[in-house]
Amino acid sequence: MILHLSEVMNAPLDARNMMMRAVGFAPRYGATPYTDAQMAPIRDAVSWTLERHAPYPGFVIDRVWRIVQLNAPASRLFAPLGLSEGGSMLDLVMHPIMPEVIENWPEVAHHTSIRLRAESAAAGGVAELDAAIEALAAQANASTVPAGPSVSAIYRFGDKRLSFIATIAHFSTVADETLEDLKIELFFPADEASDAILRAMAASD
Repeated sequence: MILHLSEVMNAPLDARNMMMRAVGFAPRYGATPYTDAQMAPIRDAVSWTLERHAPYPGFVIDRVWRIVQLNAPASRLFAPLGLSEGGSMLDLVMHPIMPEVIENWPEVAHHTSIRLRAESAAAGGVAELDAAIEALAAQANASTVPAGPSVSAIYRFGDKRLSFIATIAHFSTVADETLEDLKIELFFPADEASDAILRAMAASD
């Protein structure tokens, strides 16, 4: 009955395991470490996606926005900000340097907080995400009307100006907490100038 109700409610896998434990049953779903041999096909799929996304940045984060994997363009983009695999994107979005890094930060902060609120609610509440939402509240600007169909994040990268749109991919038909939490984020250039800069940077490598 617990499994049936949690499936109908589309509860996260960790919440289903929590309910099972609460009534004395063993957890139904595993939480396999990303480095485990069983996750090899997942890692291969992720690496294939990230490598072929170059020269555009792509990376993978977990539930609390910890960086699991980066492709080379993402490593190049995030390195000046002190971010690498294992680092926290939440620490970055809450850092006071962000208005200097992202030209339209108030607008991006607003939309980031909306996404964080949705992810926290879907997971039944995540303290780390909720803390970031609160930190972004004072910086966000909800009054700006987007100029296009998507809100671009405009990065200042040295003497360069890079405008990005992004998409997020999830694995489907998951039966593992670790896999359920993984999000593949792919940045695309929002204009021809950004595209040219990214391709030139990749060629220089």
